[in-house]
Amino acid sequence: MVTDGLPTRIAVTGAAGVLGAHLVARLRAEGREVHALDVRPLAPAPRLTAFTGDIRDGRAVTEAVRGVDALVHCASALPSYPADQIRSVVVDGTASVLRAAAAAGIPRVVHISSTAVYGLPRRVPTPEEHPREPVDTYSAAKAAAEEIAERHRADGMCLPVLRPKTFLGPGRMGLFDMLFQWAEEGRHFPVLGRGDVRIQMLGLDDLVDAVTTVLRAPGAVANDTYNIGAAEFGTLREDFQSVLDAAGHGRRVVSVPARPAVAALRALERSRLSPVYGRLVSKLLADSYVSVDKARERLGFVPRLSNRGAILQTYDWWRSHRGERTGRGGERTSNEPWRQGALGLAKVFF
Repeated sequence: MVTDGLPTRIAVTGAAGVLGAHLVARLRAEGREVHALDVRPLAPAPRLTAFTGDIRDGRAVTEAVRGVDALVHCASALPSYPADQIRSVVVDGTASVLRAAAAAGIPRVVHISSTAVYGLPRRVPTPEEHPREPVDTYSAAKAAAEEIAERHRADGMCLPVLRPKTFLGPGRMGLFDMLFQWAEEGRHFPVLGRGDVRIQMLGLDDLVDAVTTVLRAPGAVANDTYNIGAAEFGTLREDFQSVLDAAGHGRRVVSVPARPAVAALRALERSRLSPVYGRLVSKLLADSYVSVDKARERLGFVPRLSNRGAILQTYDWWRSHRGERTGRGGERTSNEPWRQGALGLAKVFF
């Protein structure tokens, strides 16, 4: 008999993604039955019922959530997707999932959002009550999805919303694949300006902990919106240097003049020769961290990993899995290495 407050049967959307897969593994390890939905097929496993389908397909979602006690909506799009696809997956997909959850009478639905909804916030650390001020297609879609979630909450659904910072962990690639590659090759690594900005991140295991925490929490506590991020973090220079030190080649983080570098990155973005998108460039120029006081005080949630711990854990995983391609079926996912584009040519200078 389950007595720890975690629901018995839980549906997870985006179950083949990095977060979804780790969450599914955790729930199964804790003896829960999982309904796993993704556009990519999942391998059979104990206590797992796999559903292959798109979250925008109401019939597929309805089938996947039938008979569950809770739902965690992890499925999303990447900022690098085409604008129309981002809006379709994030906004229309969320609407589809929440309609199905409401029709099925699911007692609790956890919506995974993002601190991207704040845009480029004026207040740091950024609290949950800061206005949503999206600055690009991705952050606007995430903000619109939250508005859909809030309407369902107002209609009586218990709907925790988690806003994680950029999270790292086994399988999570993105920008850090580039850092890891350059470190392993014995190269210096550039930062814009002095690299003294503080950019908060989050360990993947800590994000999974946050999800299970709101699944267990009393309804009056869970039914709220929470920032989730590392409690301990340094500057970009310090965090990136920890990887170069671990690589053991004696290389250093080096400064590049911010203004011409930003101009070059934005020109490369416009010409589709660089994966660095506009909001990321802006984030690298100023402190970016959120307040996690609310999650600590109301949920009792305290992350276990610092920025450095999460980065080095991911680097260890990357070293042992280097060369493996984890994306499947032609889909671009967050567990694929970055295509460095023209940035790869800059290696010769470092």
